[in-house]
Amino acid sequence: MQLDGVTSYLNDVVDILIVSYIIYHLLTLLKGTRAVQLLKGISVLLLIWLISNLFHLATLQWLIENLFSVGVITVIIIFQPELRRALEQLGRGGIFGRTGQVEDKMAAMVVGEVSRAVSFFSKRKIGALIAIERQTGLSDYIETGTVLEAKLSSELLKNIFFPNTPLHDGAVIIRNDRIMAAGCYLPLSENPFISKDLGTRHRAGIGLSEISDAVMVMVSEETGQISLALSGQLERNISEEQLASRLYEELKSPEKSPVFWLRKDKEDKRHE
Repeated sequence: MQLDGVTSYLNDVVDILIVSYIIYHLLTLLKGTRAVQLLKGISVLLLIWLISNLFHLATLQWLIENLFSVGVITVIIIFQPELRRALEQLGRGGIFGRTGQVEDKMAAMVVGEVSRAVSFFSKRKIGALIAIERQTGLSDYIETGTVLEAKLSSELLKNIFFPNTPLHDGAVIIRNDRIMAAGCYLPLSENPFISKDLGTRHRAGIGLSEISDAVMVMVSEETGQISLALSGQLERNISEEQLASRLYEELKSPEKSPVFWLRKDKEDKRHE
């Protein structure tokens, strides 16, 4: 009997921990979205329902209970974007750890080429939007642009984003070590808390990072500032060294130590 009591206690602890973990991740997904305001509205309805029960307000209680009867369908419709993000994170193993990273050698090459191009754009205030694909496939967005399937290089990126060229507007999508397409259209973020001084380029970068695990790199046309977007979170005004470090951290195999592209870049300059 005592053993049964201990087993029951452990089951309750595990149950509470799992539920707490799920609630924590749900709140993390909802943070910074319009769903926060909707949750406040649902909380008000729950409060009204409790008051109607307390004071036996039959009509109000009947109305609220009928609203709750279709509540599951309503929640699915209202929170569709957030539910989609949660399922995509489950599908790519986001909750249980990072998997499927590209090879370290390829990651270093991608970081080097992208970082050199971004450094060039930043110094000359050339706008750029680059998406680096990871687990979540971006084929739907590749089809919206001009398909290239070309070997990744900083020189090609410079040509693509050079002002007044046909592919300057839109995003470049990189898969492994290849530029899959340029001039791609990306979904804009609907996050109401995004700074008003951010333009379409940054909203598109944040928007794709919200619905995928892509690493988004943006360069402002007005200020030349470099920004990085991951999982709907924007890191603004980062240095070239910070960009290289952050990119390699996200693309490398988890157990390896970072390699900085600037070291190779400086060596190349000495041999010029």
